[in-house]
Amino acid sequence: MNFKTGDKVVVIAGKDRGKEGKIISILKNENKVVIEGVNMIKKHVKPDGQNAGSIVEREAPIHASNIMILDPKTKKGTRIGHTIDKKNNKVRICKKSNENI
Repeated sequence: MNFKTGDKVVVIAGKDRGKEGKIISILKNENKVVIEGVNMIKKHVKPDGQNAGSIVEREAPIHASNIMILDPKTKKGTRIGHTIDKKNNKVRICKKSNENI
């Protein structure tokens, strides 16, 4: 998976298509990511000794194939490529504009 925590992405498929957000966490084994403000669900929380029960709204994971990284230049979704920079480090680039991510 080419995504990292903190990347700005856009949803390209599903009920939240077109929404943008930052990646909060990555579930590598399931090939899913959690994006801030996207794929919101209602979670019922049981009461415990100090807190009363309630319904909490939170983000649910979304499959990595349904998102694209935002190109910093064009502000649109793009694929991720890899290249070697002058210091022999492998860096991620945007395919549309060849900008470093």
